Amino acid sequence: MARVGEGSYRHPVTTTTDQALEAEKGAVPSSDATATTQAEISAEIAEISQSVEQAGEPVNQPLLAYAPYRSSILRHPTKDPRHADPEEIELWAPCFGHSEVDPLEADLTIGAHAGTNSAFAGEPLGERITVSGRILDGEGRPVAGQLVEIWQANAAGRYVHKHEQHPAPLDPNFVGVGRCITGPDGSYRFQTIKPGPYPWGNHVNAWRPAHIHFSVFGRAFTQRLVTQMYFPGDPLFALDPIYQSITDQKARDALVATYDHDLTVPEYSMGYRWDLILTGPSRTWMEEGAE
Repeated sequence: MARVGEGSYRHPVTTTTDQALEAEKGAVPSSDATATTQAEISAEIAEISQSVEQAGEPVNQPLLAYAPYRSSILRHPTKDPRHADPEEIELWAPCFGHSEVDPLEADLTIGAHAGTNSAFAGEPLGERITVSGRILDGEGRPVAGQLVEIWQANAAGRYVHKHEQHPAPLDPNFVGVGRCITGPDGSYRFQTIKPGPYPWGNHVNAWRPAHIHFSVFGRAFTQRLVTQMYFPGDPLFALDPIYQSITDQKARDALVATYDHDLTVPEYSMGYRWDLILTGPSRTWMEEGAE
């Protein structure tokens, strides 16, 4: 996992206006990202936010070439999306069915309940949480039968990945990935551990807020959408260029889960609720081309 630029995960899709594009060009990044301080990054974030605000048109999707997010300058899309025949894609794309998604896959703490023959046979470390919500369309209707996948760092902020660079401890009892199928009411539910923040190399002492990656498949493989869920009150929000690349506060707030005491498990775990809106003006921010 390449920390610089979160390259494996974030490729934003946006509908920026001309004014917003001009705002993106306004901040001049340092020639050496690793020598840039947090104060310089924060100043660039503030400058772009002010420019977008003065433009008078809210932008609820990420700015593409967002200078404080260093690698986006070279990596952002510069051409129109390539059009493909969905039916042709489906002939070669992976397929899945309800029989292939076991309910146990929604429990990332499964080692705590597994037998001695399991690869994960112990209690994972960290704050146990339940994350639940609904997948909705732009009209507020539930989207049933959808494959929802999540992946995340462990409580120490480390991913289970061969290219991981953060020298935090691995948790041998934490799975780190999970999936489920939404119910008739569009609901999903995961049992997991609250992830920790981690450094990602965008600038000196750059840390990502704690988050969980979500992937949602539509009715075809070509309809996959990817986004991130954050936790309320994170002090790193104001410092994070990825989160701040969405300049509309309401759109940013849509990425933050809500603590829900009704989702807590007595004497066991905390609970967070987060709904995803797939279409319409209030849709949740999504990434494009994420792996």
